[in-house]
Amino acid sequence: MRRPPKETDESARKISRRALLLGSAQLGFVGILAARMQTLQVDQADEFRLLAEENRIAIRLIPPARGLIFDMNGVPLAINEQNYRIVMVRENAGDVEATLARLTQLIDVDPEVIERALEEIRRRSPFVPVTIVERVAWDDIVKVTVNAPALPGITAEVGLSRQYPLGQDTAHVVGYVGPVSDYDLSLLDDPDPLLQIPRFQIGKTGVENKLEVALRGAAGARRIEVNAVGRVMRELDRREGITGAEVQLTLDARLQAYVEARLEGESAAAVVIDCDTGDLRAVGSAPSFDPNLFVRGISVADWTALNDSIYRPLAAKSTQGAYPPGSTFKMVTALAALEAGVIDAESTVYCRGFTEVSGTRFHCWKGSGHGNINLHESLKQSCDCYYYEIAQRAGIDAIAGMARKLGIGVRPDLPMSAVVQGIAPDRAWKREVRGEDWRIGDTVNASIGQGYVLASPLQLAIMTARLATGRSVTPRLIHTIDGVEQPGGAGEPLGLNENYLRRIRASMYDVSNHQRGTAYGSRIVAEGARMAGKTGTSQVRRITAEERARGVTRNADLPWERRDHALWVNYAPYDNPRYAVAVVVEHGGGGSAAAAPIGRDITLQALYDGPPPLDAYPSNVRGHIAEQQERIQARMPPGATTRDRA
Repeated sequence: MRRPPKETDESARKISRRALLLGSAQLGFVGILAARMQTLQVDQADEFRLLAEENRIAIRLIPPARGLIFDMNGVPLAINEQNYRIVMVRENAGDVEATLARLTQLIDVDPEVIERALEEIRRRSPFVPVTIVERVAWDDIVKVTVNAPALPGITAEVGLSRQYPLGQDTAHVVGYVGPVSDYDLSLLDDPDPLLQIPRFQIGKTGVENKLEVALRGAAGARRIEVNAVGRVMRELDRREGITGAEVQLTLDARLQAYVEARLEGESAAAVVIDCDTGDLRAVGSAPSFDPNLFVRGISVADWTALNDSIYRPLAAKSTQGAYPPGSTFKMVTALAALEAGVIDAESTVYCRGFTEVSGTRFHCWKGSGHGNINLHESLKQSCDCYYYEIAQRAGIDAIAGMARKLGIGVRPDLPMSAVVQGIAPDRAWKREVRGEDWRIGDTVNASIGQGYVLASPLQLAIMTARLATGRSVTPRLIHTIDGVEQPGGAGEPLGLNENYLRRIRASMYDVSNHQRGTAYGSRIVAEGARMAGKTGTSQVRRITAEERARGVTRNADLPWERRDHALWVNYAPYDNPRYAVAVVVEHGGGGSAAAAPIGRDITLQALYDGPPPLDAYPSNVRGHIAEQQERIQARMPPGATTRDRA
């Protein structure tokens, strides 16, 4: 049926109005869109072009493999091992805590580890991968991979982690690595960009710390395409980093392990130095600790146990410990007096058991005295009064000068943590440090290594090597870096009178080889291996007149921390010095009983490059030594016996 003309005209008018409105709306929208496009593409074109280019390509650093550390024979002391780890990207995880809870249901993870990971996740950008747990077993990696749909944002990765095969035996020398801290960054003016990588590890102590730059290597890089919020879309290319330098130490891993085993059960330190080269063959400190604990993230319980122990396992006593050297210092006083011309080898002093100076009595260890005694006998029998007298004649400045010439009071230049300088006190030192004038009683105390005199076991070993050779033997710990040999420490002649040195050496020989010597019980009987040495006992408390009147309390009856330190130094063989050894046993009592046997055993181990024959020992101790050798060999780590480089 046809519509009337009037109705048709009305319908046409309505359509025209609607078309006009719709066209106007479309035109307005196109106008707005065009205006916006002009703003973005013309007015702000440069800004967005730069932003798009920066966001499209990003450079990510690739951590290099850390340099390896070996002993003198190629035994690995610090290596990199393949490490399976689990990481999380927060922006992909959704509910982070719920996801981590599901993870802990699949694999066993310490709650402390989860808490540390949560703290790091909160600090990092949402797209930065954060390590949740390291050193994960392969079976656990499989569980995580299979259950990936239930663990959004969590993936398994393979990386490298530091590992110390000999554990506690080299902890104080090699040191350990740990994650970069804010404190570490604050110490650097221009930190390496590598240090900004989450959980990147650097050397914290020992050689790992002192040779950090060489061991770290140089970063590689990869170019990646990322979206506007920084999420990785794909990798474009990669340039691997440069592996850190390979470092070879002068240590003998077998001897080092033996030293640590021999010191076990004591709070002690021992150093072995090669007299020809200055190379350090062993630098031991007991008790020790497992450096691998710090690499993996040490627990609160383990840290508290180490930090609170009165035996200070974290301290490298061989280089950080400063002790009164006691009678091991008497060679210094004797040489100073000889060089000053105030005595000769036959000069005698009468010892009646004490020397009185300015109304104060300074006692000899032998209450009844030694009678008339010369230089040779004074060292052999360790008479104190002899040194009280000759020190007053020579003066403290001459004694301090001789001490520094022999290495006491001079900080050794070694790549180890907190190497102490020790103290060789003189008049100027006391005025500067104490603000007081020097007194004659200070000289008397210093003459036998007490008072203000302090030395580390390392310095005592240096002193002994210099006495044995007459040269300024200087300790060396780094043999090569990337195959390049480092300067040796044989040293130049000290300029001391050789006749005086021979007298000192002959006296030290009788200390351990004459029946009246203070270390005769710890002698070496093997021909060609006999040693020359000196015992020492240093007081850590003052003995009052009242105590002397009623009888001096035995060390065994005192609390451990109030007992005397026991010391011993020696070199061997006597007629052709190869090694010098120093031993300090904290609160061990007498040097002849506690320190000298350890020094004798270490010396023989070094000379024979392994367990010595029993006939090198006095016959009365061979049964005990056999049991001791069996016990120590059972304790020695397998890696310490490896000769070929891994």
